[in-house]
Amino acid sequence: MLIRFHGRDYDISHNFENKVKLRDALVECQILPSTVVVSYQDQILPLSTVISNDIELLVTTVSSGG
Repeated sequence: MLIRFHGRDYDISHNFENKVKLRDALVECQILPSTVVVSYQDQILPLSTVISNDIELLVTTVSSGG
């Protein structure tokens, strides 16, 4: 299944063979989960959300290094 993360700071697509937790998908795409909020259709998703179908997710950066 194809997961696309997009937003101001990201535009990354990755193919996963099996269902995956949102947190694990972010890490696989080299996005630090503690620095972003992920939403789908204006709903913020918990990092424990299991993704099992193709999806496009909006990634909003809420923290940055200093």
